[in-house]
Amino acid sequence: MAVPDYQSFMLPLLNFAADGREHNQREAKDALSRHFNITESDRREMLPSGRQTRFDNRIAWANVYLRKAGFLESTRRGHFRITGRGQEILKMNPGRIDVKFLVKNGDPEFCQFHRPSRQNENHDDPGIEADRTPREIMDAGYQEMRRDLSGELLKRIKSSSPLFFEHLVVELLVAMGYGGSRKDAGEAVGGSGDGGVDGIIKEDRLGLDAIYLQAKRWEGTVGRQVVQAFAGSLEGHRARKGVLITTSQFSPDALDYVTRIEKKIVLIDGEKLAELMIDYGIGVTIDVSYEIKRLDADYFEEEL
Repeated sequence: MAVPDYQSFMLPLLNFAADGREHNQREAKDALSRHFNITESDRREMLPSGRQTRFDNRIAWANVYLRKAGFLESTRRGHFRITGRGQEILKMNPGRIDVKFLVKNGDPEFCQFHRPSRQNENHDDPGIEADRTPREIMDAGYQEMRRDLSGELLKRIKSSSPLFFEHLVVELLVAMGYGGSRKDAGEAVGGSGDGGVDGIIKEDRLGLDAIYLQAKRWEGTVGRQVVQAFAGSLEGHRARKGVLITTSQFSPDALDYVTRIEKKIVLIDGEKLAELMIDYGIGVTIDVSYEIKRLDADYFEEEL
C-alpha cells in the first residue's frame, strides 16, 4: 500500500513503544512497515528534494509530534522511548491519534509548537491544511522544522560546558560582524570577567566602540534585578552598550526596564539565541535547500 500520512503513524508508533524499552528509528520503521504492509518499493519512494524517503520523513514527523506532546522522549541520538504520559494515553484506548488529539491531550508545549503554523481561526480543525496554498504549506513546514531545531539547539547548549558556551558566543558575534577577527574577539570576551561583566567585544572591526557582555546559562526566568545589576556594572566600566544573553527567558519587568534606561542593553533569551545561531550558521548545517522561482515578466517584454 502507499505510505500513510504522518498522522496515521502516530498511534501505531506509540503502541510500538508501549513496552517501555528504548527503541531506535530503524526498529520503528521496520515495525510500522509490517503494520501497514508497506512494500519495499513504497519505502524507497523519495521526496521531491531527493534527500529522504517519504516513508522515513513521515515516521520522523510522527515521532517529533509525539515527543512535543510529551508521549515519547528522546533518550539519545536516534533513540526514543514512551513516557508515563504516553502510557496513560494508551490506557485510554484511542481509536486514532492525530493533531487534533494532541492539541486536546498533549503537553502545552505542543500547542505552542504547532500554533504558529495554523493561521486559520478554526483551531479545532486540523483539516485546514487542505485549504492552504503550496507556498503557505511550505512556509508553515519550514517554521515547524525551525522551531524543532531551535529546541534541539537549546538542549545541547544547556548540556554543554561553560567554556563551550563562551566559545559559542564568540563564534556567533563574529559571524554577526562584531569583534574583528575571531582571535581578537576571543581574547576580548575572555579578558574581563569582573564587576558583573563576562567580556568585552568590539562593536566594529576598527574598535571604535565596545560592547560589554554577560552570558549565562540560567535555568529560571531572568528578572529585573539581574538586568539592573548588569546595568550597574556597565556604569562601573563607563560603558554605554551591553548585551545580556541567557539560555532561558526574561521577565516582563526585565524587558520593560531596558526600555526606560539611558544605556543601550540588548537582551537575548534562549529562543532568540537559537534563532540567531540558525540564521548565522552556528552549530547547524544545511540539510536541504529549495529555490522558489517566479515568472520574470521583464523577460517576455518584446521591443517594438
